[in-house]
Amino acid sequence: MMKHNVVLPKDIPAPPYYSYQIPRSKSATYAAAYKKLLNHVDLSGVNRINSLLDCMKASSPTQIRANSILTPSFLAPLDDEFDDWMEEHPSALSKFEEIMEMSKGKKIVMFLDYDGTLSPIVEDPDRAYMSEAMRDAVRDVAKYFPTAVVTGRCTEKVFSFVGLKELYYAGSHGMDIVGPTKGPKHIKSKTKDILCQPASEFLPMIEEISKTLEEKIKIIPGAKLENNKFCVSVHYRCVEEKNWSALAEQVGSVLAEYPKLKLTQGRKVLEIRPTIKWDKGKALEFLLETLGYANSSDIFPVYIGDDRTDEDAFKVLRERGQGIGILVSKIPKETDANYSLNGPIEVKNFLQNLVQWKNLSLDEQQS
Repeated sequence: MMKHNVVLPKDIPAPPYYSYQIPRSKSATYAAAYKKLLNHVDLSGVNRINSLLDCMKASSPTQIRANSILTPSFLAPLDDEFDDWMEEHPSALSKFEEIMEMSKGKKIVMFLDYDGTLSPIVEDPDRAYMSEAMRDAVRDVAKYFPTAVVTGRCTEKVFSFVGLKELYYAGSHGMDIVGPTKGPKHIKSKTKDILCQPASEFLPMIEEISKTLEEKIKIIPGAKLENNKFCVSVHYRCVEEKNWSALAEQVGSVLAEYPKLKLTQGRKVLEIRPTIKWDKGKALEFLLETLGYANSSDIFPVYIGDDRTDEDAFKVLRERGQGIGILVSKIPKETDANYSLNGPIEVKNFLQNLVQWKNLSLDEQQS
């Protein structure tokens, strides 16, 4: 196997050359190793820079793949691994009837990530627009089922992208949850109330580190800072790899001054957020409680997301033994999701199928 340029501590196995395309037999080992890597980010001197740089490389499959040479002998194993992964996480479209049978007699509640799920991943995060067809599909779903967008974006930004007042919005990885301004009978609140802000005491600190980091990363071409209210995102999708170490140095030097904040990792983004036990899984549980379903056995939550941060929600659903998680991905990944979809277009198709199924069910009831 060709060597790649991802450097991990000696006690952590290096990922395969194709990064997230992980064989099922090895995926759990690498997932645990990568988690260990994140938990050992050292914010002191050279170790700080190397640790952050390792995280940036390990979460950038496109870059890793570009540095690898694929020969024909590799292609068959990849196909076999993908087939194995799809057996374990089948398409939610091909298994749609199976999913609907599972939900029979239960109340469906929809949870949707934004970037990579409702919109494609783009170079400029400020241009991550969803299509009108997707907006129509989400609007139609919300007519029948309580629906929430759960995202790392701030609520104001994601609302400006989605533009639907009948949804719940859980921004900043669920640290800022607001209710809908209008909606059908299943939505009781008619005002855009702030429902939950568990990290409100961190707002001044987040604002401070945001301003400091914005100044620091100006020297890094392509680096972009996004203040998501309760967390700060430093995007490096447009940063050349030769400048990653400089970016890691700037982020690490600032973060070292804030022990009450932690670093998490997304798809070519470093995220800084409060060290509280709150994530998208907690947001899902809070919203179910808000809707009156906390201890209900007749609900069927469906969570669709594409990122590592969505795994917290998938895990909650598995632990509750209710509903399903659907991972949006074109390649195999270690996940707690039950099913998969390969991109926003398939997400839209799934939502449209759900609305069509509901309409047919209502027609049958009336006939």
